Amino acid sequence: MRNIKLTFQYDGTKYQGWQRLRNTPNTIQEKMESILSLFTNENIELTCSGRTDAGVHAENAVANFKTNCTSSTEEIFHYCNTYMPKDIVVKKVDEVDENFHSRYNAKEKIYTYKICNNTFHNVFTRKYSYHIPTKLNIDKMREAASFLVGEHDFKSFTALKSKKKSTVRQIYSINIIEEDGNIDMVFHGNGFLYKMVRILAGTLIEVGLSNIESDSIPHLLFLKDRSQSGPTAPAHGLFLTRVVY
Repeated sequence: MRNIKLTFQYDGTKYQGWQRLRNTPNTIQEKMESILSLFTNENIELTCSGRTDAGVHAENAVANFKTNCTSSTEEIFHYCNTYMPKDIVVKKVDEVDENFHSRYNAKEKIYTYKICNNTFHNVFTRKYSYHIPTKLNIDKMREAASFLVGEHDFKSFTALKSKKKSTVRQIYSINIIEEDGNIDMVFHGNGFLYKMVRILAGTLIEVGLSNIESDSIPHLLFLKDRSQSGPTAPAHGLFLTRVVY
């Protein structure tokens, strides 16, 4: 049994997220598995580095699958990019150790949240950045972000309902980069909870709009109460940038 690793990108605009769903075939996982199953003549099940919500994009997602198919990685690569939908591109195919697991072996993840902070939106990037016409205070956002770096209980910043799963995570850095009204918020951590990045982004945006004080972040962490933090930023501005193994 071979273990095949895929590195791929996708535009999540029209999909209901990564994970296969019972009520719709319109997910990234369903589309990719159906193509790979046709190629291998097997029932392929992909294991992904992490699930993304409906409308979220990925630049370098990682998944793996087990197969008895004898085709070369080059043949798999060519077939995928011939028959996958145009908004899904496989960038690399590798044969890896049988014990490799794209989710459990991931050590770090990097997400980027994109904002258009100009008076009018850009027609060419409007599907891939959140348009906020009001000028954001970047310095205040950076100050607030500094309080989020480190190991914390992020219960105030997740939509996770389970009380059994730990909400402690470590954020290594949050870089906020602004150029010509385009803002990238880059989140680098050892893992992120359900909707955590979007809630962090939404909270930092509220700081930038002066609706939340930058020095209130430690108190929000202490409260462990989702209702006290900022809104969940729209999905279309979020990209999974990189997974580190």
